[in-house]
Amino acid sequence: MEEFAFLQPLLLTIAGLVIGALLKSLLKHSRFPYTVGLFAIGLLVGILNRAGIFHSMPQITEAVDSVANINPDLILYLFLPILIFDAAYELNMHIFKKTLANATLLAAPGLVICMILTGVLMVGIGLTIPGYENWTWAFALMFGALISATDPVAVVALLHELKTSKRFSTLVDAESLLNDGTGIVCFMLFFGVYAATGGSDSSPVMEFIKVISISTILGYFLARLVIWFITRINSEEMIQNSVIIVSAYVTFIISQFYLGVSGVIALVAFGLTVTYVGKPRLKPQVNKFMEHFWELATYIANTLIFIIVGIVISEKVTFSWSAFGVLILIYVFLNLFRYAMISMLYPVMKRMGYGLTKRESVILTWGGLRGALAMTLALMVSYTETIPEDIRNQILFFTAGIVTLTLCINATTMRWLLNKLGLISVPSARVKLEYNIHKHIRENSEKYLERLKARDHLTGANWRKVEHYMASSPVAPIVETKDKDVISEIRLKVLDREKATCKAIYEEGIISETAFRRLMNSLDELYDHDGKYTLDFRNSIFKFCERSSTINALRKTPVIHDWISFYFRERITVVYDLGRGFIILQKEDLKLIDELKASNLLDDEQKAVLPTLKSEIEHNIERMDAVISAIADEFPKAYGHALTLKSIRMLLSNEKRTVRQMINNGIISEKDAEPLLENIEERADEVNSFSHTIPASMLRWMFFVKKREDWKK
Repeated sequence: MEEFAFLQPLLLTIAGLVIGALLKSLLKHSRFPYTVGLFAIGLLVGILNRAGIFHSMPQITEAVDSVANINPDLILYLFLPILIFDAAYELNMHIFKKTLANATLLAAPGLVICMILTGVLMVGIGLTIPGYENWTWAFALMFGALISATDPVAVVALLHELKTSKRFSTLVDAESLLNDGTGIVCFMLFFGVYAATGGSDSSPVMEFIKVISISTILGYFLARLVIWFITRINSEEMIQNSVIIVSAYVTFIISQFYLGVSGVIALVAFGLTVTYVGKPRLKPQVNKFMEHFWELATYIANTLIFIIVGIVISEKVTFSWSAFGVLILIYVFLNLFRYAMISMLYPVMKRMGYGLTKRESVILTWGGLRGALAMTLALMVSYTETIPEDIRNQILFFTAGIVTLTLCINATTMRWLLNKLGLISVPSARVKLEYNIHKHIRENSEKYLERLKARDHLTGANWRKVEHYMASSPVAPIVETKDKDVISEIRLKVLDREKATCKAIYEEGIISETAFRRLMNSLDELYDHDGKYTLDFRNSIFKFCERSSTINALRKTPVIHDWISFYFRERITVVYDLGRGFIILQKEDLKLIDELKASNLLDDEQKAVLPTLKSEIEHNIERMDAVISAIADEFPKAYGHALTLKSIRMLLSNEKRTVRQMINNGIISEKDAEPLLENIEERADEVNSFSHTIPASMLRWMFFVKKREDWKK
């Protein structure tokens, strides 16, 4: 038995992953959420064990009991860092910044509103229903804090499965991540002070501000430290990956355990900083590995955590019909409280960031899932003997019940509600375009099949069976599309091509990191408008580039002429890089337009909008050509410097391609290629070390100097 106990954690992990793999396969073509299925399996295993079904197999009984008695801190420290960092790492920084205000409203004042309303409800239950007399305000608000916070584990997992709109999913995602700070601070205020130790003079508001600020600063600082280390100290891929993985856990442990602040908020700040600042500086293969690793780690964590929560609930909770009636009452009121809170904040939220529609507010209400985090806090309460036993049991039962009901009712009906409200419906123009794509694939396959039948060495093949594996014939959609819908959809396809090209030319060294970021930000701004803005609406790009006219005015001032020559050389280099990169993207767009015009992917009605798009792209090229020509004329030395840096980057990029081609051809092994690639990286770092830009604040100051001299004259 002792040997089995030693193997228990490993065997339980293997069993959980096997169950998860089987369930994933079974639900592959189902709309039933995978995480809810895992939770149901956990409940079933716990119920069967509690009923004595496994008594003839003591090893299984002992293993299930060990899961049921798991330390809640293990869930917190083992699984949460993986899930939180992955969610933060995958957040689109541009979208996150625009949804941050609304997410903060929901996560801070929104959660406090729900906590107070829940506290009032529990005190009311204590005054009216026998058996709940011990519910004081402290216990009621403590329960309100732990049950009002939407759980990042459950919400993130569900949104990834449903593939909702990126903007809306980021809002829900950000709320669930940020409200952990408010939820745990409010919970600890009553759990750690009143319920356990008996009093404190600390201000809840100041405590909240301290937790959020310390967590954010710590996460940002550690992320910058990690980025500096992996880009300057050691360039080996395995070292870079290992440092990021370990640092995610270190960030959570330092903030949550040693400093007593929010590990989730620290990890969100850490993940966002690594994504925004670190990703462009890391090797492409490192970023690719990181995406695959965190996807796998998240899958494993979700698989295990939902099974564990299901087992804990079924094993630890004592059921009674009277308590079940109170549970249903609490569940109904929690949904009403969340709806009331969102209704109160709606007039403000609909005007901030991307705004909020009434349909989205309904989904936001129904999507308030509770999961592993709420159960972890409830288990902490159940293990605290200074809290009355009846309160401990009731909090555990109600929390487990709310987790079960939100996962089994809210989560399973979420897809239906999204469809009903039209939040995951596909635009008619996209439906028509997808039909043409499938039709093109089918026609191409039919032509190729005819050529296969004509080959002598394939005579005798069962062509009926071969035809069975062809792409099925698509059904023509009965939809009416407007010109503005068609042009918006094709604009989005053009932006997709631009984004892919932008990443490719950055990896090839054609543009610098600064130019890459600005180009990607300009694309994000156009994505915000779903293709409704013209392709030549690039205010951020042209505003930055056309500041060269300001630089030109400054250059003519004798007092600061020398400063311009020295300080702005690198800034003009960035403008050149940005401009040339932008023109490359536009030329790729023109190629795409020509490809669409020559193909049968668009019908005649859709092709009619292509000249409009072509004129928008050509306008971009003309405008940027004028900017680059002006720079070349006014700043020939800086322009030559920009060309030199670009040539160096392209030369080094060509060396990289040559080495990788030799690896692919089997001329040298990957191990032999490592020192060659490291040498190229060192030279690339040397180029980047003297490629800095002047801050915009200094540009504004020098412009003021010029104006002051004009006034004196």
